Amino acid sequence: MTARIRADLETVRGYVPGRTVPGAIKLAGNEVPEGPLPSVVAAIADAGADANRYPDIAATALVGRLATRLDVPAARLSVGCGSVMLCQQLVQVTCTEADEVAFAWRSFESYPLVTQVTGAQQRAVALRDDHVHDLDAMLAAITQSTRLVFVCNPNNPTGTAVRRAELERFLDAVPDGVLVVLDEAYHEFVSDPDIPDGVELARDRDNVAVLRTFSKAYGLAGLRVGYCIAPEAVIEALDKVRPPFSVNAVAQVAALASLDAADEMLARCAGIAVERDLLRDALIDAGYRVPESHANFVWLPLGERTVQFAQHCLEHKVVVRGFAGDGVRVTVGSPEQNASFLTAARSFAG
Repeated sequence: MTARIRADLETVRGYVPGRTVPGAIKLAGNEVPEGPLPSVVAAIADAGADANRYPDIAATALVGRLATRLDVPAARLSVGCGSVMLCQQLVQVTCTEADEVAFAWRSFESYPLVTQVTGAQQRAVALRDDHVHDLDAMLAAITQSTRLVFVCNPNNPTGTAVRRAELERFLDAVPDGVLVVLDEAYHEFVSDPDIPDGVELARDRDNVAVLRTFSKAYGLAGLRVGYCIAPEAVIEALDKVRPPFSVNAVAQVAALASLDAADEMLARCAGIAVERDLLRDALIDAGYRVPESHANFVWLPLGERTVQFAQHCLEHKVVVRGFAGDGVRVTVGSPEQNASFLTAARSFAG
């Protein structure tokens, strides 16, 4: 006897992570170049002594700390196993097979995946020519079946961001019954004051959820901790579909310790933002088109040259993330790592 698997899963293309190649510089995963701070590493080590105990299923201490830090009620917060798991939970609590999820494309690769796995329908809307979300087109794409809209801001993989006024207009124009999810995984790298803080936008709106993560700025990609700020009804629903004990005890301790060291972490983010802008300027000087980035990576819209460029970088011992036919995303590394990448990029351009 054989198991019967859902037929539609044959068309699901699983998430493809950035490659790791032994001996090469990895600039493909949007990881920060430095690991957790020593105080966080020490907290992680201490937490291992209690690994025989189940974690707090509701991550009560972490939720409480985030509530204080963000000045939102704890009832409007949920913690998950990375923000990508929360993406899937949000689709689960809002959509059936008859409903639609809208998102920009190209954007975060998990949006179509979690939508299809959940059984909902996809509605992808092309980015503008400047690689920014086309919010007017996204608004026009909303139908009576639309229940959820993802807006990745800054956008992965392009690094571009929607400005305050246009995002506020969009949120105010979205029809009743549609939840807008502002995915702000890269919020801490934003230095432009005109790029809004989603938490502030969500305070007085009942149609907005905000996703953030400890994977990027806080350097905890390997421990998987994300969180969602949303209306209480949405949080109640999220908690119903949350896998039991999804955020492990070590991850919860690491996140709390990271919040204790938040000022140091944010200073690191500011340094990465400076390196990002220097990297973009150098690429433009080398002849590349590079949209303004507000994340910890830059985007090269190379189109049909994408695969060739990525292979060229690999031959120079640098791993970048190529999206065939569209472009290449390059994580901002250390100054030395960035210099190695620029050497490869200049030789390709020349």
